[in-house]
Amino acid sequence: MALRRIFTDRESALHKVCKTVTNFDQKLHQLLDDMKDTLLDANGVGLAAPQVGILRRVVVVDTGDEILELVNPELIETSGEQVGVEGCLSVPGKYGIVKRPMVAKVKAQDRNGNWFEAEGEELIARCFCHELDHLDGIVYTQVMDRFLTEEEMEEM
Repeated sequence: MALRRIFTDRESALHKVCKTVTNFDQKLHQLLDDMKDTLLDANGVGLAAPQVGILRRVVVVDTGDEILELVNPELIETSGEQVGVEGCLSVPGKYGIVKRPMVAKVKAQDRNGNWFEAEGEELIARCFCHELDHLDGIVYTQVMDRFLTEEEMEEM
C-alpha cells in the first residue's frame, strides 16, 4: 500500500469522464488500497480515482464506521435537499455552498465485481454525490452557489 499524490482542480485528469472498470484484478485491488491510505492520510471523507490521476470509475468513502469501496458506482435514488458547506481534497483551502440531496442511494461493485447497494444521509449523501461527480469530470466548484468568504471561513 502507498500514498498517492492528490491532483488539484487545475490538472486535466479532474475534468475528464472516467472509464468503466472491467478488470477486477490485483491492479484494481492495489488502487483501492492506495486510495484508502491516501484518504485516511489526507483526513478526507471521500476520494475518487481521477483525484489520484486514474481515469476509472472508482471511489472510496469513509462513512465513519467503514471505508466503502465503490467500483462503477451509479446514483440510483435521492430524496430531500440540503444546502451546506463543501470542500474537496483537490481544491485545498477553499469551501463553497452546494445544494445536494439529503439522502442518496448508490449501486456499485466491490473489488471482486459483486454488485451491492449503499445508502447515506447528510454528509455521506453529500459525499456520494460529490465523488460521483468527479467520475464525470465535475468538480464541486462547477456546481456550487458561491465560495465562502474569508470571514465565514474564520468562523468555521
